[in-house]
Amino acid sequence: MSPSGLLLRRDAVAMGYDDNYLARLVRGKQITRIRQGAYASTPVWDQLEPRGRHILLSEAVTTQYDDTIALSHDSAVLDLGGPDYGLDLSAVNITHFDHEGARRAAGVVHHRGDCRLLDITRRQGHWCTSPARTVLDVAMKHGLEEGVVVADDFIRRGLTSSEELNQLYQQVRHWPGALILQLVLALATGKSESVGESLGWLLFRNQRVPRPEQQFKVFHPNGALAGRTDWAWPEHRVLGEFDGLGKYLRSRREGETIEECVMREKRREDLLRELTGWTFIRLIWADLFRAELTARRVFAAMARAA
Repeated sequence: MSPSGLLLRRDAVAMGYDDNYLARLVRGKQITRIRQGAYASTPVWDQLEPRGRHILLSEAVTTQYDDTIALSHDSAVLDLGGPDYGLDLSAVNITHFDHEGARRAAGVVHHRGDCRLLDITRRQGHWCTSPARTVLDVAMKHGLEEGVVVADDFIRRGLTSSEELNQLYQQVRHWPGALILQLVLALATGKSESVGESLGWLLFRNQRVPRPEQQFKVFHPNGALAGRTDWAWPEHRVLGEFDGLGKYLRSRREGETIEECVMREKRREDLLRELTGWTFIRLIWADLFRAELTARRVFAAMARAA
């Protein structure tokens, strides 16, 4: 069994175990069959969330197949440590190098497409589409939101760049579904630090809210940095932040409770408001899915600050 808890039937047979023995382990809830010819440690499998299960299934698929495939699309995003917002984790996505026909079978989506040398990367013994290629594949498969979310994450983490994405776009611009890519590349800046920030950025655009500055810095009178906000509309004297649990988990200091982190964040907000004299508005997850109401809140904040 691998360190991740994966066991392939072929490896078990090579060690002298037969299918009857594996069946007894399944009945005894020691292992769980996760796909044809692949099992996982039941204690490991049961505690995994959908993202973790998909990653383990991807390991099974890449181990069972030879080196003529690469993890791609949704599976490549997870393999590269990206966000799973809007992705379909019900099946592993692979792209064949030998132009095998597209199909879906046994929990695997088989894609057919050209993979050039720079379109793939080697990761832990298997092939995966490159970050830039993965962004374009996901955008063409799912659309604007998912494309921008993944592109923002990959650009921010230095896995790709706007220049690299635009260069690759020129090679695939005639592919079916590639029309959306121009818009994705125009909107993905890499400055959003979370899925919520990317979605808020898109909400402002879709609701015709003036385009904010991202990661806006506020300084003390002596020039020292006081803090920065996710968004700012300097001409309207408004600062904006997205509040998600991930923000507090990222910014929590060693030994600090969530409550202490929230209070520190509140003091930071008060300081930024005091230094600028501007209005401060916060969005939460629910606000992202009531776009018109949220846009009205932002416009109201701008009107109050005028």
